Amino acid sequence: MTNIASDNPTLAAPPKPPHAESVSSILATIKTSTNTGLDSAEVSRRLAKFGPNTIPSSDTVRWHQVLLRQFTDVLIVILVVAGLVSVAVGEVTDAIVIFAIVLLNGLLGFVQEWKAERSLAALRQMLAPRCRVIRDASEMEIDAAELVPGDIVQIETGDRVPADLRLTRCMNLQIDESALTGESVAVDKSTDSIEATTDLAERTNMAWTGTAATAGRGIGVVVATGQNTEFGRIAKLTETIGRDATPLQQKLSVLGRQLGVAAIVISIVVAVTGWVMGKPMTEMFFTAVSLAVAVVPEGLPAVVTLTLALGVREMVRRKALLRRLRAAESLGSATVICTDKTGTLTQNQMTVQRIWLAAGEVDVTGVGYDPAGHFESAGQKIDFRDRSDLLALLHSGLRCNHARLVKNADGWQPIGEPTESAIVVAAHKAWIDPRQCVEPVAEFSFTSNRKRMTVITQDQGQMIADAKGAPEILLPLCTDILEGQSRRPLTDQDHQNITAAIETMAGRGLRTLAIARRELSASDPCDESAVEDSMTLLGIVGMMDPPRAEVPDAISLAKAAGIRVFMITGDSPVTATAIARQIGLPVDQAVVGGELDAMDDQALGTALAGDVVFARTTPEHKLRIVKLLQSQGHIVGMTGDGVNDAPALKKADIGIAMGKRGTDVAKGAADIVLTDDNFSSIIGAVEEGRRQYDNIQKFVRYLLSSNTGEVVAIFLNILMGGPLLFLPVQILWMNLVTDGLTAVALGLEPSEKNTMYRPPRRPDEPVLTKSGMAMIAALGTYVGLASLWLFHHYLDDADPSSIAIAQTVAFTGIIVVEKINVLNFRSLGAPIWTVGFLSNPWVLLAIGTTISLQIAAVYVPVMQSVLHTVPLSLADWGLIVVVAMPIFVLVEIIKTFAWMRSSTESS
Repeated sequence: MTNIASDNPTLAAPPKPPHAESVSSILATIKTSTNTGLDSAEVSRRLAKFGPNTIPSSDTVRWHQVLLRQFTDVLIVILVVAGLVSVAVGEVTDAIVIFAIVLLNGLLGFVQEWKAERSLAALRQMLAPRCRVIRDASEMEIDAAELVPGDIVQIETGDRVPADLRLTRCMNLQIDESALTGESVAVDKSTDSIEATTDLAERTNMAWTGTAATAGRGIGVVVATGQNTEFGRIAKLTETIGRDATPLQQKLSVLGRQLGVAAIVISIVVAVTGWVMGKPMTEMFFTAVSLAVAVVPEGLPAVVTLTLALGVREMVRRKALLRRLRAAESLGSATVICTDKTGTLTQNQMTVQRIWLAAGEVDVTGVGYDPAGHFESAGQKIDFRDRSDLLALLHSGLRCNHARLVKNADGWQPIGEPTESAIVVAAHKAWIDPRQCVEPVAEFSFTSNRKRMTVITQDQGQMIADAKGAPEILLPLCTDILEGQSRRPLTDQDHQNITAAIETMAGRGLRTLAIARRELSASDPCDESAVEDSMTLLGIVGMMDPPRAEVPDAISLAKAAGIRVFMITGDSPVTATAIARQIGLPVDQAVVGGELDAMDDQALGTALAGDVVFARTTPEHKLRIVKLLQSQGHIVGMTGDGVNDAPALKKADIGIAMGKRGTDVAKGAADIVLTDDNFSSIIGAVEEGRRQYDNIQKFVRYLLSSNTGEVVAIFLNILMGGPLLFLPVQILWMNLVTDGLTAVALGLEPSEKNTMYRPPRRPDEPVLTKSGMAMIAALGTYVGLASLWLFHHYLDDADPSSIAIAQTVAFTGIIVVEKINVLNFRSLGAPIWTVGFLSNPWVLLAIGTTISLQIAAVYVPVMQSVLHTVPLSLADWGLIVVVAMPIFVLVEIIKTFAWMRSSTESS
C-alpha cells in the first residue's frame, strides 16, 4: 500500500504501515477525526492531490486493432505477397482466391477475439458507487469516487468497502475477503494494531476495497484510494503484464518463416536452373511463382483457424468458453496447472462434516448448502431421532444463529455468515424447521475479543441460553457435558477426548466450533458473566469448505497425462494441506507467503521440484511462481476466481477463470472461462486441446506432403527438360480447394485412445518433428513421382496437342493420389483399422467432394476454361487409381507391423 504521507509533504510520515499503527496514531498522522471527519476545504485539497477514488484505465483496444492483429501472421503476409505477385503477372483468378482465403481467416479470428481486456473496467465496477461518511461533523452519503485519504467511512452488513480502511471501531464486523485473499471464511475484524510484517489475509484491522461486510458494523479511516488500494495495485500489476504469444502461435510463426525462406530459395534455384538449361525467362518466371505458391500451404492459416473455431463448440460442450481461439491448443500442451483452492478445487460452501458428542462421533454426509444428506456413525447410517444428544446440539446451534437458508431458481442459497449457514444446513438434514425457533429475548453477540455468541430464549416458561464459539473459549465456561440423554460433570478424561477430537478435525482441515447450553431460572441475572457460566457442553462441530467430488478423479487423470498440479491459495497452510491430501495431491511441504519471500529463485525452484502447496500467498507470489515455471520451460495453466488471481491468470500461458463464482476481473484476464466452475472441466479441456493439436499436426503434415509432391514433380520435370507441368491456377486449386477441404476434415478427427495417457509434448518440440519431416519427404516424393510419371506417360514430343491431356492427367492424378494419401494421416502411429474407418465420416465426405469437384474441373466447360483441362476417358481414370493405391496400402502395412511391435513391447 502506498504511504499517503510520503505523497503529501503536509502530513507527517508515519514510521509504520497503517495496520501497525494504533488508532490514535493513524488519525493523528492523517490529520482527521472520527467525530468530525474532514472539512470541505481539506477534502477539495486532498482530492486535487490524490485524485478520484477510481482506477485509471489503460489505453482501450479498438476493434480495428483487433482486426489488424489477425493479418500480422507470417503465413498471412506470405499469402498477401503471393496475391500481389499474381496480380502483377496477370493471374487475377489466383489473386482473388488468395485474398478470399486471407479475408476469411482474418474474419474468423476477429469474431472470436473481439473481446477487449476488461480487467480494469471490472475493477472500477467493484468500487461501491455510494458510501456513508462523516464530513464537517455530519453524516452524509457521497459517491465512492469522491473519497479521499482521511475520510471517515461507516460500514454495515451488506455494504461493499469503498476504499482501503484502517478500522477505528468494530461491532461484530465480519468481512468476506475471498475475492482478494482467497480466504474462504469471513474474517472477524478488530481495531487492535498488529505486526507490520503480518500477511495481507491476517490484517484484521484493515478493510479492503471491493470486499463485502457479511455481519456487524464498523467505522474506518480511509488510508488509500484508487490505484493506491490493494485492488488498484493488482490492477496496475495486471496492466503491466503483456500477453505472450501462445505456443501454437510461436510455432506456426517459426514454420511460416521457414516456409517463406524455402519458397524463395526453391523458386530462385528452379528458375535459374531452368533458365540456364535454355528455358524461356517468362516461362521460368511463371514456374517460380508456381513453386512459391506450391511450397507455402496457402490453406494452412485458414484451416488452423477453422479447426480451432470448430473446436470451440466442443469446448462449450465440455463447459469451457474460449476467449481466444488458440487457448484450447495451448491448454493441451500444458505441463503444469497452478490452481487456486477456494471455489476452484472446493465448493466455496462451508459444510458441517463431523460432530463430536460424548456418546460418540457422528459424520454428516452431503456437501454445500443443499440440505440433502444424512448422519452416520462408524460408517453406518443412523436415525437422528434416536440421538437426542445430536438433536439437542443442532437445536442449540440453530437458535444461536442469524443465518437462513432459502431456495430459489438457482437452488439453495444461504443468507448470512458461512459458518452459521453450515449449521443451519446440518439442522435441515435432521428435519428441524427453523421457523419453530422462538425469537431470542436477549443476545450477547460475537466479537473478535469474546469469540463466542450467546442467545437467550424463553420457551414454555423455560429460559434457555444457547452458546457457540471457539472451543478454547467456550470449554472453560462449561462444567457439565451431555452424554446421550443425561447430563454429567466434565472430567479430565473428557477434556483429553475433546482435545484429541479437535486435533483430529484440525488435521483434516476442519474448523471447529463448540456448542453449549444452560437452563436459566428467573432469579438468574441477565448479564453475560452470569449467563455464560456453568454451561453444559453439547459437542464440537467440525466444518470445512469441502473439495468438489469430481476433483480427485481429475487430479488422477492429470497425473496420468503427465501434468503437474500445484495448489496456490491465500488460505491457511493447514487447510491447504488437508484439502490437497483429500483430492490426491501429495504434500511434503507447505510454503507460506513469508517463507516464499525469503526464498531466492533457486530455492523456490527446488521447492517446486517437490510435492509442495503454497498458502497465504499474494498476487505477487502467484505471479512469481508462474514466471519461474515458465522460465524452466513449462507451459503453465493458471486457474482462479478472485481479483488476487488476475495478474497470474494474464501472465500464464493459459489463464482459466471460474464462470459462476469468478469475478469479472478474473474472467477479463483469462483465456478460458469454465461455465461450471469445475476443475475436472479443465482436464476435459486439456484432452480437447491435445486432440486439436494432434489434428493440426495431421493436416500440416498432409498439406506439406502434398506441397512437397508438387515441388518434386515440378523440379524434376524441369531437370528432365519437360514443358510446364502445372499451371499456377491449378496449383492454387490443389492447395486451397481440394487440399483445404480434406485438411479441415482431418481437423475433426476424434481423440485417439491414448491421448490422456501420454506425457505432454516437450514445450520446445516444433510442429514438424524429424519423424514428421521424414514422413512428409517419403510420401511427398511418391506423390511427385506418381504425377510426373503420369505426365510423361501421356506426353508425346511428336504431338504438341498431347500437352493438354498430359497436364490434365497429371493434374487429376496428383489430386487423386493426395486424396488417397489423406487416409495415412488419420492416425499418425496406428493403422486405420484401430481408429475405425468410419469414425470420422467427414474425411470420407471431403474425399468424395473433392473428387467430385475434380470431375467437374475436367468435364464442365466453364471450369475447363479456367483450369485449362480437357476431358479424360474411363481408362485414364483407371490408370490414375492404380497409380494412387500403393501410397495407402504400403503405408498401412508398415504402420501395422510397427503398431504390433509396439504393442508387444508395451505388454
